[in-house]
Amino acid sequence: MDNCIFCKIAAGQIPSKKIYEDEDLIAFHDINPAAPVHFLIVPRQHVATLADCGEQHAAVLGKMLALAPRLAAEQGCGYGLDAEGKPSGGFKTIINTGPDGGQEVYHLHMHVIGGPHPWRVRFVQQ
Repeated sequence: MDNCIFCKIAAGQIPSKKIYEDEDLIAFHDINPAAPVHFLIVPRQHVATLADCGEQHAAVLGKMLALAPRLAAEQGCGYGLDAEGKPSGGFKTIINTGPDGGQEVYHLHMHVIGGPHPWRVRFVQQ
C-alpha cells in the first residue's frame, strides 16, 4: 500500500484531474484515455482487487455503481432517450481483476468510458 499510486492520489500526494470526491470515493480522469470520456472511480480504502471484496465492501461497491451514471452524465456521456424516445448515449463500466483480467494497478477501481463514436469499435476490438 505504501507504493500504491491510487492511495497516493486519494491522499493528495499525487495530483489528478478530479471530478468527484467524498469520504469514501475519489473519481478522476484517466491519464491514458481509451475514449473521449474515461475516468476512474476509486475507493479511498485500499483493496487490491474485486476478488478481495466481501460483504464488508458491499456499501462502497454499491456507491461506486450508483455514482457512475451521475458522473457519466456530468462528463457528457449519460444515457437517456432522444427527442424521438429512442435510447441515446451511454457508457461502459469496467472493473479489471487480476493479470488475466487486465488489471494494472492493484487497487480496486472502476473505469467509466464513453463519448461519441467511433471509439467504441476500437475499444471493443482490443
